[in-house]
Amino acid sequence: MQLTAEERAILHGELGAAVKEALEYQIRVGEFFGAQRFVPVTNVHMMGDIEVMGEGGLSWLRCTAEKKARCAVNVTTNARCIDFDLTERLQQDPKAVAEERELIGLLRGMNITTTDTCINYQTLYQPHLGEHVAWGDTGTVIYANSVFGARTNFESGPAALAAALTRRVPEYGFHLDVHRKGTFVVKLEADLDDLADWGAVGKLVGEPHQSYFEVPVFTGLKRTPVADELKHLGCALASYGSMGMFHMVGVTPEAPSLEAALGGNKPHTVMTITNRDLERLYASYDLKDGRCDLIVFSGPQLSLWEIKDLAERFEGKQVHPGTQVFLTSSNGVLSAARRLGYAQKLEAAGVTLMEGVCFYILQNLSQLRERSGWTNMISNSAKIVNIIGAHRFNTILRRTQDCVDIAVTGRIR
Repeated sequence: MQLTAEERAILHGELGAAVKEALEYQIRVGEFFGAQRFVPVTNVHMMGDIEVMGEGGLSWLRCTAEKKARCAVNVTTNARCIDFDLTERLQQDPKAVAEERELIGLLRGMNITTTDTCINYQTLYQPHLGEHVAWGDTGTVIYANSVFGARTNFESGPAALAAALTRRVPEYGFHLDVHRKGTFVVKLEADLDDLADWGAVGKLVGEPHQSYFEVPVFTGLKRTPVADELKHLGCALASYGSMGMFHMVGVTPEAPSLEAALGGNKPHTVMTITNRDLERLYASYDLKDGRCDLIVFSGPQLSLWEIKDLAERFEGKQVHPGTQVFLTSSNGVLSAARRLGYAQKLEAAGVTLMEGVCFYILQNLSQLRERSGWTNMISNSAKIVNIIGAHRFNTILRRTQDCVDIAVTGRIR
């Protein structure tokens, strides 16, 4: 890699051992991916919770902190695996709870703002067109690349922390123009009236095109989608297809036209998605024993508008006995929801609100499923329906009102 004078000085230890080791690590990453140089970043979003990092990751953070590491750009953290107000109810491991608290302390000591949210792009920071950032979590990355036109790859926890220490990343992947061009076209003929519909599109498009460098271009929209709809689409594309970017003609900044989105590429596929495709998808889920014991609104965390909508749908209703409903969001969103009365309506209906976590990364989730006797997990999030399968749930995707009706009646169609 071609290094600047400042980067050579870092390698000589002029900014301390932690920054030196971070840059050495980044050089190895850059050489692996064929990067020619580094580019500066202005913002970092880091994944780091005890369920993901484990003992090895915690030990590594301790060592990094001992070297007096201090981040040089603004850093936010992704959702964690423990809601400290619910540890007893969920019977989470006290040792893991203590380690999560220690981990948060270490991060704060390194000048990291522990925001515990996977929707930082909705609530905290919106990068601009062409801005280089270093973000972890697949949902945040695809939103940054697509909706804002910023530039980032999927950054692991160590890679994001290294970027925060050195203020740069190797220039490869979606930092380069060549990888940001559309590769195939998706014509949207479906109505797409619910958040679950947008996630379903992500599943239908992502599953047959599983590649980091596949970039779908969506055309034929009947209206301009709102932020939450784009959020569910992006999260599903990343989850089912490992994709890091999409274009939407007339909506996303690098797609003023189909030709501009393709950037000279000839699309290898043109696929069409209709209402019938969506209905077939919803009908394809196996209801198993028909139990409706768990409904989850999470993965990604909910925006204030999603919480408001659910509060209106649940108002005056009561969750069916034997059914549990969980909703997750960030501290900032839930604080606003409580001030506005939305949280109280949901809690009155029997919905459990969880702060700072995403349901699918809860510590000891498999054991929680077994203790609770949960079989089916029902959600309007296509992402969580996909990703939580590792914990041996039978997952079912349903539209938002269907989820509410199932929660209240205890019956599923």
